[in-house]
Amino acid sequence: MIITTSNFEEKVLKNEKPVIVDFWATWCGPCQMQGPIIEELASETTDFEVGKLNVDEEMTLAQKYRVAAIPTLLVFKGGECVETLVGFHSKEQILEVMQKYK
Repeated sequence: MIITTSNFEEKVLKNEKPVIVDFWATWCGPCQMQGPIIEELASETTDFEVGKLNVDEEMTLAQKYRVAAIPTLLVFKGGECVETLVGFHSKEQILEVMQKYK
């Protein structure tokens, strides 16, 4: 799922499921490594929503959530950011975090 300023409230803040948002950019090497893991999780999980937000296109949201380095994964539950993961994370590490918020 692609996250933008126009759909952020509906897709992330008002979502009944926990949501992981991958803040990334096309020029970021670690983001390119993280991307396939995020896409794999999105296709495999039903307990979570998984989305990607391009920081170059959605700078306002990146600033609002103080994303200073990418890739950054933010976990939202009940409309609040409950966890921040900065840098590349393995699928196993992300799954471990997801377990806490099911």
